[in-house]
Amino acid sequence: MKLLAFRHFSAFIIVLFFLGCNANSSEKEKVSSSEGETSRKSKMKALIMDGENNHGIWPKTTMMLKSYLEDTALFEVEIKRKKFLYQGPHHAAVPGIEDIKELLALYPLNDSKTYISVDKPRKDSTYLVDFSEYDLVVSNMGWESSELPLSTQKSLEKYMDNGGGLVIIHAANNAWPEWKAFNEMIGLGAWGDRSEKDGPYVYYNEKDEIIKDPSVGQCGSHGPEMEFIIQTRAPSHPIMKGLPKEWLHASDELYDRMRGPAKNMTILATAYSDVEKNAPPWDKETKGTGRHEPMLITVNYGKGRMFQSTLGHMDYTMEGVGFISTFQRGAEWAATGKVSQKIPDDFPSAARISTRKWKQ
Repeated sequence: MKLLAFRHFSAFIIVLFFLGCNANSSEKEKVSSSEGETSRKSKMKALIMDGENNHGIWPKTTMMLKSYLEDTALFEVEIKRKKFLYQGPHHAAVPGIEDIKELLALYPLNDSKTYISVDKPRKDSTYLVDFSEYDLVVSNMGWESSELPLSTQKSLEKYMDNGGGLVIIHAANNAWPEWKAFNEMIGLGAWGDRSEKDGPYVYYNEKDEIIKDPSVGQCGSHGPEMEFIIQTRAPSHPIMKGLPKEWLHASDELYDRMRGPAKNMTILATAYSDVEKNAPPWDKETKGTGRHEPMLITVNYGKGRMFQSTLGHMDYTMEGVGFISTFQRGAEWAATGKVSQKIPDDFPSAARISTRKWKQ
């Protein structure tokens, strides 16, 4: 009887042990699931706007920008694409394709919507966006982008007034020259028939003074693609803090002669537009400016924040670590006003460029 009782008692203890293990395992699974859910909920929502850009490479560069944002683990990203897709001629040769429109099939959205490729920009009256749903908006639009519906314009204005975050990449500063509020948001723009009526040229002179020049003249120019030095001008700004004083940027267009309202604007970094090296070969009458031109800027608009990078002409340009890191840092700052990201070990120096081959 004693032996039988002992066996029953032992079996009871074993059952309790396994029940406890299962309970602990179940509780751990709940905690793990809860942590995963919290992580997903804590990510900020970002929106990339695209569909029209004179740089025909945009279907690929949109996907690059999306992956760079996701790589920070700070953002979940949506893409809002115009119905009528315009890919302009301003791009270098793309290996492996014969027609730039092939990129639309190589980098689709897979959202079951119908898109129509067009040979010139066409207004999309269905491009309606409630920007208040997002923590960050990134524009990958470009020169000659068609006008946004009025309600979408007003939505972006209200979004920025109320504290939204906006990022402008390269030719996105060419867009919408007649939209006054947009020009105030971006600080400086280029092309699009902008002129002295839209604001002064803004640059650093040789004495490291910021000059605002209201003189008459064209808006926007650049020479052939080349590597060039980026010089930090606001080292204490969260986006630039910890970056080298100078770093060598991968082959790109060096924008000069930009102009605009430049209200509440900070120049984060500049590049020197050499008179000969940055002269457009297709325009013999135009030379480089001989000035230190803004490459990275911020604007405070209402309660909102805007970060603009003039860098990013082609896909290989966006593989430059300098571009990637400043874009990621600028995006976080635009969304939050702070930057938590560390400077990557492979950030370029003044003596060497640094690139990362992008894969989808």
